[in-house]
Formats: sequence, structure tokens, C-alpha cells
Amino acid sequence: MAQLSTIDVLGGGPSGLYTAMLFKKAMPQARVRVLEQNAPDATFGFGIVFSDRALDFLKADDPETHDLVTPRMERWSNMTLVHKGEKITIDGIGFAAIGRLEMLQLLQERARAEGVELHFDHTVNSVDELTGDLIVGADGLNSLVRTSDEAAFGTTLEYFDNRFAWFGTPRPFDTLTQTFVQTDRGTMNAHHYRYQRDMSTFIVECDAETFEAYGFKDMDEEASARACETVFADALQGAPLVVNRSIWRRFPKLWCDTWVAGNRVLLGDAVHTAHFSIGSGTRLAMEDAIALVRCVRDHETLEAGLSAYDAERKPIARKIVDAANTSAAWYDRFATSMELEPLDFAFNYITRSGRVDMERLRTLAPGFAAQYEAYKASAA
Repeated sequence: MAQLSTIDVLGGGPSGLYTAMLFKKAMPQARVRVLEQNAPDATFGFGIVFSDRALDFLKADDPETHDLVTPRMERWSNMTLVHKGEKITIDGIGFAAIGRLEMLQLLQERARAEGVELHFDHTVNSVDELTGDLIVGADGLNSLVRTSDEAAFGTTLEYFDNRFAWFGTPRPFDTLTQTFVQTDRGTMNAHHYRYQRDMSTFIVECDAETFEAYGFKDMDEEASARACETVFADALQGAPLVVNRSIWRRFPKLWCDTWVAGNRVLLGDAVHTAHFSIGSGTRLAMEDAIALVRCVRDHETLEAGLSAYDAERKPIARKIVDAANTSAAWYDRFATSMELEPLDFAFNYITRSGRVDMERLRTLAPGFAAQYEAYKASAA
């Protein structure tokens, strides 16, 4: 095991807290610090969603955290797709969600219980201020650790074309739902799911042309929310949209060819991004943390441990990131499929990765597959 006296984790989001907690458990003699510029109860966004597969990995690798978090989650086994006002159920696509703030509070409790030092309202202006034997960049897309030496990490950063804004609503939805709407000013989509009994996340997205037609770039958060309430009135059924830094953005496509530079290492959104349509961002970050701590623990030197992490974890994450990018690309062009009938549109959606053929669909979503095959047979 590498002998470390101090580990500095920059970023107090889920990935940073989880990494720090795991390191302290693995190396109780080390001083583990989390440095976060925001207050402990500051968070942007609303809910965090996990696929059933993501929860399976957590149960296998960290049953203690799994058993702490899952009783507080909202869960469902199907997905709903709404197109041309018709609801299509796609079975077998299980998800669970929890409020982001509640997740942060649980991880803060776990980190403190293990003896991690948590420093909130602590701004780090330069990585030279960090003195740990190991410096972990868990500080998100705008990572100070990464941007301090982009060349060393081999950073590529691009953006998808669609615009999106993250809202909440006090209307609980039965399932993860995708609502697609054609308006006289363009096409829009909403991803919405409950993360607690009386609250849901409500992400609205549209292409560049629709964004311009609605004038969203000139609206503040409240005006955007009111406009989107009108567009998605049928889905919201009178419930308002709630704002929390609900600014319009384009989703980043970030990848680093190298995850380690000296004693500095990246994980989560600091090193890769995965589009929200596959619900794997937090999962990836937590899996990164598990892999990093294991590699450092299982090697005699820090250099060897970090090298193993870079070699072992990167190709695994790449597969998920590639799938997320393929999914994001479908959303960038979903407007071209809006003329399809609801079942054809749903089939186009569920097979968007190119890895789901009819045979696999029968296994993944037998109910939907049977409905779709009956529909195609009746139309023949």
C-alpha cells in the first residue's frame, strides 16, 4: 500500500465526498481533506438519477453506502415516452432518484464519521495551495486541477448543439418520462422524474432554432420557467416550474486522454462528461472513486497506483461515455423524427445507441417489444 500522509480532494460534490470517505476508510492514518468553495447546503439542480445497473454496482462495491442511500430513493421499473400526446410505456428500464442536497448531506455524514476534514466556503485559487501527497481533482467541468495543466491531461472539450435548462416542479411523476412537443416555434423535449415524494426534476431542451425562436437567450430564469410551463402545460397539469440556477446551457463533451499528472489525478466530471439522458454521471464518478482508491491501496507506490488507475479505469469509462455521446447526438437531431407515429418514435428512441436490435429488445423490454411487433404486423 502506498504510504500517504495527506490527501487533498478539491471539490465537495458527491464525487469528492465519496472519494474522500473511501480514502479515509482505506488509509485511516492519512489526513484526508475536502476543500469546497461553496457552503455545505449549496447545490445546483434538483435530483440525481441512477439506473438499476448503477445501483447494482454500488451494492457490490460499497454495500454500506448502498444500504444508506437506497431507502431514501424514489424507484420505478418502467419509462414513459410521450409523443403526439400519446403515452408509450417502455418496460424493464428501472431507475431510482434522490435529491441532490439529500445525497450531499448523506455523504457529508459518512465522510465526517470516517474522520475526513470538510472545509466548506474555502476557495482555492491555485493548485500550488494544495500540499497533499495526492491531489484529487473532483471539482467538475471547470476543474482547477485540470485547467492548471490542460496539456498534461490531454483535454478535449466540445459542446453538443441542443440547449437545456434544469428546473424542478412540485409534481411527482410516476416514472422517468420523456415528453416531446411540437410547437409553432419549434420542437422541445422534457426529461422529468420524481426524486422525492412531492418533487421532480424537469429538464427542458430544444435545438438552436427553437431556442432563438422563443427568445430564451434574452429571458431570466423566471421568464424561462413561465414560458416552459406554457409549452409543457399538459405534463405539468398546473404545477409550476421551480428555478435553481436554471440557466440555459449546451451540454459539454469532455474527455481527457490522461487522467494523471504527477501526484494529481482527476475523476468524475473533471475528466469526462456523460449526457444526462443515460443517467450515469454520478455513477461514473463514484465508480472512478472506487477504482482510484483500490488502485492506490493495492500498489506499493503512489506512482504505480495512479498508473494502474489510468490504465484500468479509462477504457471502462470510455464505453459508457461513448454510449452517452451517441445518446446525446440523437437528442441533437430528434426534431427530424417528430413526424413518426408514437410507437415508431419510441422504437427509434430505444434503439438510438445502435446496440439494441429486435432480439435484444425482446429481452430488455418484452412488453414494449410485443406491442411494437403487433403494431407493425397490423400495419403490414
